[in-house]
Amino acid sequence: METSFTNAQRAEVLTAALPYIKSYSGKIVVIKYGGNAMVNEQLKQQVMEDIALLWLIGVKVVLVHGGGPEISDTMKRLGKEAVFIDGLRVTDKETVDIVQMVLAGKVNKDLVNLLQTKGGHAVGLSGIDGGILEAAVKSEKLGFVGEITKVRTQPITDLLEKNYIPVISTVASDRQGNVYNINGDTAAAYIAGALEAERMIMMTDIAGILRDKDDPSTLIPHITVEEAKKLYDQGIICGGMIPKVDCCIEAISHGVKNVVIMDGRIPHSILMELLTDEGAGTMVTKG
Repeated sequence: METSFTNAQRAEVLTAALPYIKSYSGKIVVIKYGGNAMVNEQLKQQVMEDIALLWLIGVKVVLVHGGGPEISDTMKRLGKEAVFIDGLRVTDKETVDIVQMVLAGKVNKDLVNLLQTKGGHAVGLSGIDGGILEAAVKSEKLGFVGEITKVRTQPITDLLEKNYIPVISTVASDRQGNVYNINGDTAAAYIAGALEAERMIMMTDIAGILRDKDDPSTLIPHITVEEAKKLYDQGIICGGMIPKVDCCIEAISHGVKNVVIMDGRIPHSILMELLTDEGAGTMVTKG
């Protein structure tokens, strides 16, 4: 694609990014990937380019992904209707088999393959592999939807030490061998907390936390955990944003330095967040 950038302007952009590159080099950043950025092919390409670039400059990226639309599409093709309660997929035995097949199989390997075409070295895992995510039944009415009871980080850190990008699908198991579907945001929060990541990035389909949910210009760029609780009470954090902010607070309470909720529909939003002054979305910090 043709651009109007001169060589001098390109050099200036790279120089401006240098302090951020230095501050994140060697640090763990967990990226939760899903939503529109996952089903839009052009955005998917750009997200993988961003992750490969971060890896090339020394950032230890851990990619945690869902795949709800792909699961629903596969269920539909198999003649099975998707049912949701409070935003969570009701998961019977047949559905959890489909979830495992789609997430740990097709979606995971597609992302690994795409990352490698962009110059990254990636290895695909599920939460089952190496016992990364251990879970128990969250609610009988939801079936095989899991609540995380334990995170084992060694398979992840082993890959990071060998300079790979771990790509983790959000299925888990218990000690009896039952398989569970895990909410992607929740899984990312637990994994980031267990890794004591420098930052967790949650890619969503909105700009971040908005004072007016219908007005993107009312984006709140930064809040503390305490301020988040006040925004709950005021009804500003509501609906589908509640579980996302809950996951931010969960991650911070387990040692993540800060969490960013940002719009994955904006091209190269990950690089904007990590390598520029302005950043992207809403950052949540401890205090």
